[in-house]
Parts: sequence; structure tokens; C-alpha cells
Amino acid sequence: MGSQWEDKSKPHLNIVFVGHVDHGKSTTVGRLLLDTGHIEAHVIEKNEKLAQEQGKAGFGLAYVMDGLKEERERGITIDVAHKELFTPNYYFTIIDAPGHRDFVKNMITGTSQADAAVLCVAANDGVNAQTKEHAFLARVLGVKQLIVNINKMDISGVDYSEDKYNSVKEEVSNLLKMAGFNPADVPMVPCSSFNGENLYEKSDNMSWYSGPTLFECIDGIQMPPKPTDRPLRLPIQDVYKIGGIGTVPVGKIETGILHSGKTVVFNPSQKSAEVKSIEMHHTVVDKAEPGDNVGFNVRGLSATDIRRGDIAGYSDNEPMFVRHDETFVGQIQLMDIPKAVAAGYTPVFHAHTAQVAVRFVELLEKTSKAGKEANPPFLVTGDACLIRFMPTKPMAIEQMDAFPELSRFAIRDMGKTVAAGVCMKIEKK
Repeated sequence: MGSQWEDKSKPHLNIVFVGHVDHGKSTTVGRLLLDTGHIEAHVIEKNEKLAQEQGKAGFGLAYVMDGLKEERERGITIDVAHKELFTPNYYFTIIDAPGHRDFVKNMITGTSQADAAVLCVAANDGVNAQTKEHAFLARVLGVKQLIVNINKMDISGVDYSEDKYNSVKEEVSNLLKMAGFNPADVPMVPCSSFNGENLYEKSDNMSWYSGPTLFECIDGIQMPPKPTDRPLRLPIQDVYKIGGIGTVPVGKIETGILHSGKTVVFNPSQKSAEVKSIEMHHTVVDKAEPGDNVGFNVRGLSATDIRRGDIAGYSDNEPMFVRHDETFVGQIQLMDIPKAVAAGYTPVFHAHTAQVAVRFVELLEKTSKAGKEANPPFLVTGDACLIRFMPTKPMAIEQMDAFPELSRFAIRDMGKTVAAGVCMKIEKK
């Protein structure tokens, strides 16, 4: 059984569901797919029976997304699962991102492919550590459009209260402002994903809310403009060796057009090769555009010549990269750092698909509540700072003014995201 709106020629968008662990991301997705006719009730019933046997009553909806046995046993989402959702306007790929802190790097991979995000916030629990982290990451990773699901409105102690909704809404608005979103542009829908209220069906228990359902908000997302007239930039997510075909890099095009028959350059690997063929959704195509997730076969390169974190472009405008003996200047915002950091600090930067340890060489100018300070000795949580960085190995990154899409990065250390930033200037030797 397919959805009544199923049509793969519709405009395609990626949407990611993020939020704190146990705030109902997987249940939201399961319920949305059930209520819109993408999956049948008996599938949920079978899952619910399984869930009960494992002492996880109520997880039947979540099991739609949580396919891995380990996830079912732990009741959390580990990997990034993909499901299709058709709406009257769009063909969506749903990326259900893990909320658990051990799995944030998987969440970064998923979210960097997303055009829009649904942030799930439980009404009884409000803004939590991962709610914060995911809101910041969504912004840094270039997610332009955000929808907030204020979930669990049915739970005891919330009891569909409009006051409770308003207080969580205010808390979320303050967080979004800090993360760089304009709360006025972000719909916040009071929902019960467990009961399917205000997801697809309007809720009788929340007659005080007159806004759109979550499904209507998702269907109302604006298609982002496709920067087809700009130079090609294609961050590589994986490189496969496929028997009988050869080397196949895979990634999502950020800008420009990938053409079959043209020669691409991979940086920082500094290898070039001709594109023999391009595949998308298991179909061979002549060209692919921004937003398309593609695999393409390159002539004459082995799978070890190029790697995840490379960016492909054409030779007339090669992707920028910073060598291990060069520097770049970035502006960062510290979100959560256990102790002060100073020059010499070397955490891991996540930029597009690259993960590289990068050293803080020089703290140039700090902005804090107290004002601006040149060359501060150290930084603490809440500070913003202009910093000169040096990667420990060559790293592909672009300047904000040239390719904003590829200038953003998240900084992680000790299993969590400590800062978010953007590359302002690359200092080539």
C-alpha cells in the first residue's frame, strides 16, 4: 500500500527529526507515516506486540524507524534511518536522527543532508541538553527551515494545558534566538504523537490551538532555491568499490551541476578524474543538481585515492582546502565547554562530511556579555570569538563569502558538541 500522494516526480526534499532522547522523535515519525497511510495499522500492531514482549509497551510506533535489534532493546535510535513521506506538494526523505549523545556524529551526518528539520520537545520536560545541541547543530549545518513539535501534550501533568504549551514555546523561542533562528518564522505545534493529535488529525483536546497541524507545516515548507548557476561543490560522504563498475563516490550536491563526461577535482586529495556516469534513486542520469544525493562512477581512480571529507568541483574553480601548514580564521560561539580553552586546544571539527582535529592557534577577538576583548588569554561557555585555526591534516572548507553552505562547522570534544562556527578567511601560503 502506498500513500495517496505518492509521486516520485514531485519536488524532493530531505527532512530530519531531531531533539532530546525520549522526546518522541521516532514515535512522531511512526505516527505520521501511519496516519497519512504510508504504513498499515497491522505493521504497528505487530511492532507493539514485539515491544510489549521486550517490556517496552508503547514503542510500537517508534519501531517503524528503529529497525536495528540493538535499538529496540535499548529503546533509542542509533543509526540514521531513511523513510519516504509523500505530501500533496512534496516527496520527502525522512531522516530520523539519533538524539542520544553517544550518537551525535551520526546525527551530524544526517542533518547535513537535510533541507528542513522538525525539533521534538516534550512538553513535560522542556528544553534539554540535546534540544540545545540539536538546535545549534541544525543552524550550523545549514538547515534553513525549522518546525517545532511540542510533544507529549497528553502526558499527565501537562493535560493539554495551553499555559504549559505557552511556557515551553517561550523557552524554545529563547533557545532558537540564541541559535540564530528567528522564532517568528518557526511554527510550534502542540502535539501528542502517541495519540496522533495535531500530527495529521486536528486535536479535539486542544481546541485552543487554531494553527496548522505538523503535517500541514511540513507540506508548507518552502523549496530552497537551487544554486545551479554557481561553481560545482559536492562533499563526498562515502566512496564505494563496486564490482564491474569501479570507484563510486557518493554525496549530496551543494551548488552547481554535476555533468556526466566532465572531469572533476577532489580536494584535499588533489586527484582528478572523468565522471563516467551518475546515478540517483537507482536511475542513471546525465546531470544532477543541488540537493540531489548522487553516486557517480569515476574513471581511473581507486577507492583509496579519494575519501569521505573530500569535496568535488571542476578544475576552473577548484574546491578550497587548508593544508596542515596553513591557517584559516573562523568565528565561533562556545555552547558548552567544561573548562576554559586557550591557544593549543585541539578538538575535532565537523565540516560538511569532514572530521579533522584542528588546533586553536591564536585567539584574536572575544565578544562576551562584558563586551569585546582583543587577544583574550582563554574562553569559556557563552563566549564568541574570532580565532586563527590550523588543521592537523589537510581539510576542505570554504569561506563564508564564497560558499556559505560549506563554511560552517561544529566543534566536538569529549563526546559532545562544544561550539559552532563559520570560516571567514582562508590564509593560503
